This record gives sequence, structure tokens and C-alpha cells, in this order.
Amino acid sequence: MAIAHTWPGWVATGFLWFLAFEFLMGAVTKFWPGPTFFGPAYSVKFPDWGWPAWFRFVVGAIEGVCALLLAIPYHESRFLGAAVLVLVLTGAVVTHTINHHSLKESFSAPVHLVVVGIVALATWPADWMDVIQPGRWS
Repeated sequence: MAIAHTWPGWVATGFLWFLAFEFLMGAVTKFWPGPTFFGPAYSVKFPDWGWPAWFRFVVGAIEGVCALLLAIPYHESRFLGAAVLVLVLTGAVVTHTINHHSLKESFSAPVHLVVVGIVALATWPADWMDVIQPGRWS
């Protein structure tokens, strides 16, 4: 069952574009050299969390690509973007849990994990080969 079949198409598209915008903003802030509207620079946050500072670029690039995949109007691309974000957000939730962050600091990751999990389930391909088949999305 796809999102477009359970909600009116414009609602599903708008929701996925909003979600893509959120992750695109998250990606941009990972590359931003100084403090962001989310607080201190990610070049400071990542080492504080036990990750190397350069790892923020990896996470930011993955978030950016996944944001674009969520915006593409094909279920296969949306599934792929959401499935990869499930992995990234699982890492974020574990990182926040291990570091004993307050609810204020760690609220976003589990909420987004649930949301992209629902998107991944809603856009689950009938055939796994549809996700990796060359030329399928053209």
C-alpha cells in the first residue's frame, strides 16, 4: 500500500517534500562551518558525541541524497531514501542514548526515525528488483 493510495496525492507529496526539506536543511547544517540554528557547530558536536569531526560530512551527504530521493515522485526512490534514513537515524538515536542527552537534544531523531520508518513501509516495493533495476525511474 502506497502513501498516495491512502492520502490524497497532494497531501502525501506535500508531506514528503516537507520531510525532504527538513533533511536537506539538516544536511546543509552538517557542512556549515560555524554555529547553526540547532546550536553549536556540528564540527564540535560530532567529536563531543564520540565521532570524528569529518564524519559530519558523511552524514550530511547521506541526508542530502536521501532528501532528494524522498522528493522524487517514484515509490522506489522514496523507499530507498527512507530506508537509508532509517539506518542513519538509528545511529543518531543510539548516539543520543549512549551520550545521555536530554529530551530537548534527542527528541528529533526518534520522531524522525518513526516517520521515515512509516514512509519506508508505505513505499515498500512489491518486488525488490524494482529498487535496483537500471532505467526503472526514467
